[in-house]
Amino acid sequence: MDRLDAMEVFVAAVEAGSLSGAGRRLKMPLPTVSRKLADLEQLLGTRLLHRSTRALTLTDAGQAYLAACKKILDDVREAERAASGEYQAPTGELIITAPIFFGRLHVLPIVNRFLEAYPDVQIRLVLGDRDLNLIEEHIDLAIRIGELPTSNLIAARVGATRHVVCASPDYLARHRSPRTPPDLLDRACVTFGALSSSYHWSFRAGSSTTTIPVRSRLVVSTAEAAVDSAIAGIGITRVLSYQAANALQSGTLLRLLKGFETKAMPINLVYKPQPLLPLKLRAFLDFAKPTLRAAVAGLG
Repeated sequence: MDRLDAMEVFVAAVEAGSLSGAGRRLKMPLPTVSRKLADLEQLLGTRLLHRSTRALTLTDAGQAYLAACKKILDDVREAERAASGEYQAPTGELIITAPIFFGRLHVLPIVNRFLEAYPDVQIRLVLGDRDLNLIEEHIDLAIRIGELPTSNLIAARVGATRHVVCASPDYLARHRSPRTPPDLLDRACVTFGALSSSYHWSFRAGSSTTTIPVRSRLVVSTAEAAVDSAIAGIGITRVLSYQAANALQSGTLLRLLKGFETKAMPINLVYKPQPLLPLKLRAFLDFAKPTLRAAVAGLG
């Protein structure tokens, strides 16, 4: 039995919450996952997991063994990084995640230039609007928009963005421009995102915020589609400032209700604390920070 391999399977099963989830993560058949866990428990002479049709739960022995496995596997990965030369020169794979629109607009161009400058580095760019767990997904760097929860992750702020309300000159020529948030009650709106944001928008009201119901003429699943429909004159939309920046700069959209905008949200580069930062990550941080700061300057 490959003990390290079995440890990897055990940790994956706990983090995924099921044997099938571990199999998907490790690209391993379910019978193989089950056999490796059984062999590990037999070797240790104790049960690590309680298995049921609904979930996996750790035994007391499994809880202690999980912490030991994570430390051992982290130490092995660290040793492999050192042996492969990641601490002597930028080399190896770098896994980065970012929101879809922001990633395509600002991160991908940086990645392309970085790859030209560092031929021994490979990058996997994961674009998605769901925050991934950096540790469980083995991600090196995340671009996060919004206030960060308390954690031991390291955050480097590169700028800020905020929600902006905007409409096309054509729409405003046909409909009176709203002067206050309640004026939106009888305007056609283009909304996107979570279900609740399709019906209500938040605005600053003095030192607090107020929520205004909006009439969604069109609901879309991406900010890019919302911006395009607003440009087409379908209605008023509310997106993040970086999402509408090009349209606002070109004049195809006009910014409304600026005095009622909620506070800016930070844009951070987030990564795991490490005793020694791999040169590939340090090089990308040094490469990306000034470019991103320049790109999002004035958006907050």
